[in-house]
Amino acid sequence: MTKSDKHKTSRQDTKDLGAHSQTGPGPKPTEGGTPNLPPPPEGGIPNPSSPPGGRTPNETLTTTALSPDQLEQLKAKAAKADEHWDRLLRTAAELDNFRKRAARDRQDALRMANENLLQKLIPVLDNFEGALAAAGKSQSEHAQSLQSGVAMICSQLKAALAEAGLEEIDATNQPFDPNWHEAISQVETDDAPEGHVVQQLRKGYKLRERLLRPASVVVARKPADKATSDAAGNAPSLKP
Repeated sequence: MTKSDKHKTSRQDTKDLGAHSQTGPGPKPTEGGTPNLPPPPEGGIPNPSSPPGGRTPNETLTTTALSPDQLEQLKAKAAKADEHWDRLLRTAAELDNFRKRAARDRQDALRMANENLLQKLIPVLDNFEGALAAAGKSQSEHAQSLQSGVAMICSQLKAALAEAGLEEIDATNQPFDPNWHEAISQVETDDAPEGHVVQQLRKGYKLRERLLRPASVVVARKPADKATSDAAGNAPSLKP
């Protein structure tokens, strides 16, 4: 090989090396100049605009028609569900009412727990007050000291009963109320309006708003002669 041939060969190798460095690594061209590319995936190249699952927007879902028996079963189940729902609502309402009633009964039981004890102590209180009234009629020094001691005991007992919820019913000069008063008799008088209490024979007591013993009272009544005159004055005149 001559020097000229060697020089041409080196120049050709330099051109081939420069062309290879510009293209970089990649698929080797075939004999015709076309590069070898990997085969496409099965089913073709996916379209980015198509929805997931391969279903186009124009495609509609097909539903399976229900048989008459299946429709009847669904209707029966729906009716049963409505029945169970109504039963649940009624049960919940009854339970709520029971809870409220139980809470109210518990409060009433706590409030009225001392009712029996107070009813037994009321006569004792009456005896103390009777003893005080009897001792007040005596003028002796011994009776006065006894009266002071009994009054102190009676006051302490009243305070204890009041803390337990006992209240006196004072009916004197009050309109007669059958809810709290018990009329023992009536008396004709002009000193009090008709139907008012003129005398209280025995005190009444209540435990908060619950009556333990009504007050025994005497009720005023209009005198008979005055009632007759009033009736005659209100009667229409028959004179022409």
